[in-house]
Parts: sequence; structure tokens; C-alpha cells
Amino acid sequence: MNVMINDISEDLNTSVAGVQTAITVFLLVMAILMIPCSKLTDRWGRKRCLVGGLTVYGLGAGISAVSPSLGVLILGNSILEGVGTALLIPPVYILATLYFDDLTTRARAFGRISGMGGIGAAAGPLIGGVIATAISWRAAFVFQVLVVALIVVLSRRVDDPLPPDPSAPFDPLGAVLSAVGMFCVVFGILQADNDAALTALFVALGAAFLVAFFLETRSRERAGREPLLHLSLFRNRTSNLALATQNLQWLILMGTSFVVAVFLQTVRGYNAIETGVIFTAATVGVLVSSLGAERFAKRRSQKLLIAAGFAVTAVGIGLLLGLVGASSRVVAFAPGLLLIGLGLGVMLTPSVNVVQSSFPEELQGEISGLSRSVSNLGSSFGTAIAGTILVSELGSGNDAYIVAMLVLAGFAAVGLLAALRLPAQVETAAPSR
Repeated sequence: MNVMINDISEDLNTSVAGVQTAITVFLLVMAILMIPCSKLTDRWGRKRCLVGGLTVYGLGAGISAVSPSLGVLILGNSILEGVGTALLIPPVYILATLYFDDLTTRARAFGRISGMGGIGAAAGPLIGGVIATAISWRAAFVFQVLVVALIVVLSRRVDDPLPPDPSAPFDPLGAVLSAVGMFCVVFGILQADNDAALTALFVALGAAFLVAFFLETRSRERAGREPLLHLSLFRNRTSNLALATQNLQWLILMGTSFVVAVFLQTVRGYNAIETGVIFTAATVGVLVSSLGAERFAKRRSQKLLIAAGFAVTAVGIGLLLGLVGASSRVVAFAPGLLLIGLGLGVMLTPSVNVVQSSFPEELQGEISGLSRSVSNLGSSFGTAIAGTILVSELGSGNDAYIVAMLVLAGFAAVGLLAALRLPAQVETAAPSR
């Protein structure tokens, strides 16, 4: 979507801000539904949720391919693909946790999963750019349908180690309150360049819904009923810090991807494939560092890997800032994107591993949903915050780009501080209920 912004906006007669909204809503739908969908894996079964999510995602991609307007694109790409992703991601992490029970082998599994996720996020611009330039942006969604169909066929080999439990409790009120709260906060950020009062209103409204969610959850726990999310999960300091690093990693990745892609297309005038090619540097970085996840986990502590990842990413952002004014050539973006890819690839796996390993098997579904929700909320914030800064001042050229990247550098610094506060050794512990 990032590299096809010009093509989509021209074809559907919309603006860069309109496509930004579609991208952000997709990420937001994933975030707000990840926890409820993770709870549904217990009721419906992990494999059923995986296949069901893939099917909904494929339907959304098909609708996106034929969409005549931005509204239909949002329905297909933002809503249906978002719902499908929220259904299919928790089973992936839960199954990996259930299949592997020690830190090293689990690190290998999470390394492959996180590595593929990071590569997908980094390689998506290249693949999308090639297809959009060679055929059209609509063909990129047809390509998604084909890939999803292949995965559905291959998923027949997946075995669910635990049977579904239709009687597993579910908290619909908590799901609604948490979803509305997060949606209002992110939607408010998107309005920042149009109406400050509206932004304040939606952020305040979102905060109110989240407070209501907290009170409703606490009430259910005290009454002995199963809540959507046990508040005791947040009593684990190690997990809290690792969740913060996950949020910031995806905020930086998606924020950088959006800012660089929009800048290259709208300010520098590059087409989809030229924009996509430059992101190959980030893809190479993520691939190289992710492939070494198991080896790194054996030799270095999770804390050191996460801290090093944020440090390398910050240097990469510094290069993107320093070289933008030094050269007008697109290759000037390669060194910075390469370092960002290396940094993110180094720390994606340890962060997930720390979170998942902080809790016993019976809480894996719940913590997996929380983990992915926090990560996707970070992606939403990255596109919403950095993207809004850039889009609001596109006419100013390099200045808006510099401000947006400085904001992302600030988030990298916060992530480094959170990583440095992690314990040197990770221990599995169950929170008290």
C-alpha cells in the first residue's frame, strides 16, 4: 500500500491522506481485535481460527482488487483483511509456543516467524511496487488472494495440539470497550492536522472507554468471572518492558516505511517500483539478522540483543536524516534502511520470546493476543503519528520529512531505555490471579 499511494489515489480520486487512513485503519483493526480473537482460539481451536482468518483475509483482498472507491477499498483492505489478520496471527504464536518448550528452540521458532514477518513488512514495498508498475495496483491484491489460497492448502498439514473448548468463557463487553477505546485514540491522532479540538475530543473519549474497560475487567475478576484480559498479566515487570519494546519496534518500522515511501513518491517523484526497490536494503537487513536469531540467543542475552537493536536502528534513522539533504539520489536511503532492517531483525525475536516465556502454557493464548495487539497498535501509531506529521506539511519538502524522522528517532531512544531496564536473564513465571 505504501508504494502504491500515488497510483491508488489517482485511480480512486482520493488523496495521500485518504490512503494513509486506509493503511492506519487496517493496522488498527488488527490491534483492537487481536486480544478478542486470541481468546476465541480457545473456543474455536487454533487451526480453525488460522484457516478462518486466511479465508476472511482472502475475501478482503479480492474486494480490494475490484474496489471502485476509497470506501470499498477500506471495507476490503482495512476491515476484512484486518479482521482476517487478527484471527490468523494469534494461532501462529500459540502453536509455536505449544510445540517448543525451551528457550533456545522457542527462540528458533519465533526467529523464523518474526523474521518472516519483518521480511514481509520490508519486502512488501518491493513486491507491490513491481506488480503495480508492471500490471496495476489492483493486481497486487490478486497476488495476495493467490498466496492466501496456497497457505490454506498447506495448512491442512497443521495439527492442533489442544482440542477446542466451546465452553471457554468470553467477555463481549470488554471486547467492545477496549476496541472502541483504542480506535478513538488512533482516529484522534489522524485528525491532528485538520482539527486540534477534534483530536482532543477523540483521544479523551478513547481514554474514557479504556478506563471503563479497566473497571469492567476488574469487576469481572472480583466477581470470579473470566475477563477478556487478566489485569494480573501487567504485574510482570519483565513482560511489560518487553511489550513496550515490541510496540516501539513496529511503530518505528511502519512509521519509517510510510514516511520514506510517501516522501519518495510525492516529493522526489519516484514511481512504485523505484520506491519499492530501495526498501530491498531493509529487507536484506531484516533477513540477515533474523537468520542469526538462534545463534544470537545462545551467545547473548535477550536484553543485550534488544538494546543493540534499538541502538543500530537509531543510527539508521540518523543516516536517513543526514543523507536526505546531502544527495538527491534514491540510493542515499539505502544505508539507513539497511541499518534499520538489521536493528529490527536483531530485536524482534528476543522481544517476543521474553513476553511469551514470561508466562506458563495456560496463559499463552491470552499473552499472545496481548503481545500481537501491542505490536499492531505500535504499527498504527507509527503510521498515524509520523504519517500525519509528513502529510500535513508535504508542500514543505524535506522539512516535514526531517520532523517526522526526528520523532521516530525519539521513539527509538525510548525503546533503548526500556530495553536497558530488562533483567539480564529471563525467567518463566505465572502471574497470580
